[in-house]
Amino acid sequence: MKKAFLFYIILGLSIGYSQNKQLLYNWEATPQTLMLNPGSLVSHKYHYGVPLLSQVHLNAGASGVSAFDIFAADGIDINTKIEQQIFELSDRDFFTATQQLELLSLGWRTKNDSYLSVGIYQELDFIAYFPKDFAILAWEGNRDYIGYPFNFDDISFRSDLLTVYHAGINKQVMEKLTVGVRLKLYSSILNVTSTNNSGTFTTTQTEGTPNIYEHTVSDLNVAINTSGYAQLRDADGVGGVGKRVLGGAFFGGNVGVGVDLGATYEFNQQLTATVSALDLGAVFHAKNTETYRASGDYTLDGIELLFPEVENGEATFPYYDDLEDEVAREIPFDTLYGAYTQWRPAKINAGLHYDFGQRVGSKNECDCLSSGKRSLAQSQVGAQYYAIFRPKGLQMAGTIYYRRYFRNWLSAKTTYTVDSYSATNIGLGISANMGNVNFFIAADNLLYYTNLAKAKGVSLQLGFTILADEK
Repeated sequence: MKKAFLFYIILGLSIGYSQNKQLLYNWEATPQTLMLNPGSLVSHKYHYGVPLLSQVHLNAGASGVSAFDIFAADGIDINTKIEQQIFELSDRDFFTATQQLELLSLGWRTKNDSYLSVGIYQELDFIAYFPKDFAILAWEGNRDYIGYPFNFDDISFRSDLLTVYHAGINKQVMEKLTVGVRLKLYSSILNVTSTNNSGTFTTTQTEGTPNIYEHTVSDLNVAINTSGYAQLRDADGVGGVGKRVLGGAFFGGNVGVGVDLGATYEFNQQLTATVSALDLGAVFHAKNTETYRASGDYTLDGIELLFPEVENGEATFPYYDDLEDEVAREIPFDTLYGAYTQWRPAKINAGLHYDFGQRVGSKNECDCLSSGKRSLAQSQVGAQYYAIFRPKGLQMAGTIYYRRYFRNWLSAKTTYTVDSYSATNIGLGISANMGNVNFFIAADNLLYYTNLAKAKGVSLQLGFTILADEK
């Protein structure tokens, strides 16, 4: 059970994760699609998000293992299953959690037919890669890995807690082209990051020395950057922590700047292409920063024990105190207080969709009596691409979908997605306009909802927004 406990720490959140919002991208014009593509088509006159309810987004999980893989009651010893997963996972498998809560959202159309939007949302984003080499070292030791270099670059994680303030403009600049841009100001509450580490730990067998094994740390350079952690650590109780979190949320800590770009091109009334790039920016950490760094080289060829005669309660040699001093001298562990810059995880969305069937609210395929407002087709099929830049490279997803209107106020969208987690991700979203109130709810990996422990990707999104259409 002790070994199992070690793996639980490594496993972390493992119910599943969906890194994208493909269910909402390329949906009919709503504030949520505008957040995913500032250049999306907007038909309403204004919108007001219901505070704290206009968008709620939650997901968490792992790319290479599910809770069912470990905890299934299948008669196999849990240590056997953990050992199997340790060797099946790679150092590019990851554990992650993401949460977004929209605090304020509103938009309105101007006299020159531009659509302006402003808002605030809070975001938590965490990713940790599986430290395969050190999981093996912790699980099995180094007896069977003589001469094998355990790599410190397997240690890679990042977590951000921040508030985002944004303002954007959306405008149809040509008959077929709509573009948008959104400026973002980031107010960082907490950042803990350790990436781009290097160095190895190797055990070798030696000859002609009193000790059989030699343990060597080579070219070590490991660092953990923190921002905001020190002030939370030193806060006075829960009230002090809450006060400092609020201060960080309202530009009391570290700040950054970013931009979202997007465009929609309508080839004709049926075929449309979309593209967007989100979070092109960085946070500049200069306040309340602490960086913990260890670097250097060290070789341990054992401790030679001496047994001198001791009298009158004299202490023997302080072997381990001397060893600690020697390690600290050769591989110093420093706490630094300098500034550092953290790039935001940029995201790319692209899509192509085709509308067909009669127009919503019309009894035939030609909306000949349209008053000028862009009408929606009863059915739509499309394909979408999503990518996010992570510490060890791009994570990508591809989606095909079908969307249908059942009434002029009710639509549904079903998706099939292939991503880093599975090739069996089926999702469903529903959007309803009840008077001036738009409500949406979306979830994916529906095939696993009878047993969520089997899912490697689960996501839930919902929200309420007040809309006013053009007259």
